[in-house]
Amino acid sequence: MAEKRTTPASQEKTELVFTKKNYQLLLISIAIVVLGFILMIGTTDIYDFRKTLLAPMVVLFGFGFGVYAILKK
Repeated sequence: MAEKRTTPASQEKTELVFTKKNYQLLLISIAIVVLGFILMIGTTDIYDFRKTLLAPMVVLFGFGFGVYAILKK
């Protein structure tokens, strides 16, 4: 009968799913989303270009960049 070889946990090399680059890109995407929400606040007119078009586009770009950061190998 074949004998199972077990290695101690300290000798096993576990590979993480995300690399350092993935985490950096994810933090950048979070910063972009936060910037978009910051652009939405203010006391100016509710129908201002910044609030109705620019800020939502920045937020969507941030979410898209986050998806890219997760899927990048």
